Amino acid sequence: MYKIPLSEIKEKIVASGKLSASDLDKKISVKINELSGLISEEGAAHIIANELGIELVSLSQSKLKIKQIYAGMRNVTTVGKVVRKFEVREFSKGDKVGKVCSLVLGDETGTVRVVFWNDQVEQLSGVKEGDILKVKDSFVKENNNDREIHLGNNGEIEINPDGENVNSVRESVVFERKKIGDLNDGDTGAEILGTVVQVFDPRFFQVCSSCSKRAVESADGSYMCAEHGVVQPTLSYVMNVVLDDGSGNIRGVLWKNQTNHLLEKSEEEVSVFKDDLSKFEDVKTDLLGEQFKLVGKVKRNEMFDRLEFNAQTVSKAKPEEEIARLETVE
Repeated sequence: MYKIPLSEIKEKIVASGKLSASDLDKKISVKINELSGLISEEGAAHIIANELGIELVSLSQSKLKIKQIYAGMRNVTTVGKVVRKFEVREFSKGDKVGKVCSLVLGDETGTVRVVFWNDQVEQLSGVKEGDILKVKDSFVKENNNDREIHLGNNGEIEINPDGENVNSVRESVVFERKKIGDLNDGDTGAEILGTVVQVFDPRFFQVCSSCSKRAVESADGSYMCAEHGVVQPTLSYVMNVVLDDGSGNIRGVLWKNQTNHLLEKSEEEVSVFKDDLSKFEDVKTDLLGEQFKLVGKVKRNEMFDRLEFNAQTVSKAKPEEEIARLETVE
């Protein structure tokens, strides 16, 4: 099942004319009750759309707009303009060194992150912001409730291909640099720069390999997903750090991919800490005092009555960039 936002599923069903918005909400509630609450609203809406014969995703198109791309898709081809290109990061895996790099691709319907690993990174040497990029035969994963395109073994890119144009880009999020002390609950697209003053141990858990939602271990050792039943789970994790910029401090919440970027480590390297957190002590010490730039959204943790910063991207601060920014502001 593709990971389509509930609001979009509802929009497609209502647009079909087969149900009104109020009737759809009632049917979703009924469907959830029928299945004893073992399905999400999204899952219930999927089932209703299928029962009504409504096509949520067009599988006949050879090239998709970015808005039409959802987590779980494979063999995806899309074209967009490179809005932002991030620096290449290296990580160690045993006695080998790996590389990872990403960029933000956009068209008139939205933006999406595209990730390149190891040998794929070399393809980006000639790519610059503003270029038109055609990504072919890729697959899409979910990352922190957002989509992320990966090339995999079969994917490839074309730089500034003939006949392909992107005249405008609809920015999904506009980044605004804010002082930590000025952050408010609900702020989205906020960018902060802070020094790490506290690091917490990563927390590990199992997720459904299909939808990336938490999988619960049963008495017999199997794992159950509320949406997909018994599943073969995959490991995920989250890490918290406290950042301070002089105006205040805030807890930064870093999910799996953001943790990998912050630590500059692969999933395999991070998973080592699951069985022996004592190995994480040196990592914590090295992080203290480092400056990082985070882009994300602010949410109040009701349990602890505090604001938290949910990171969508994380990168090490570059002094030259910050100096240039200050000169621009002045």
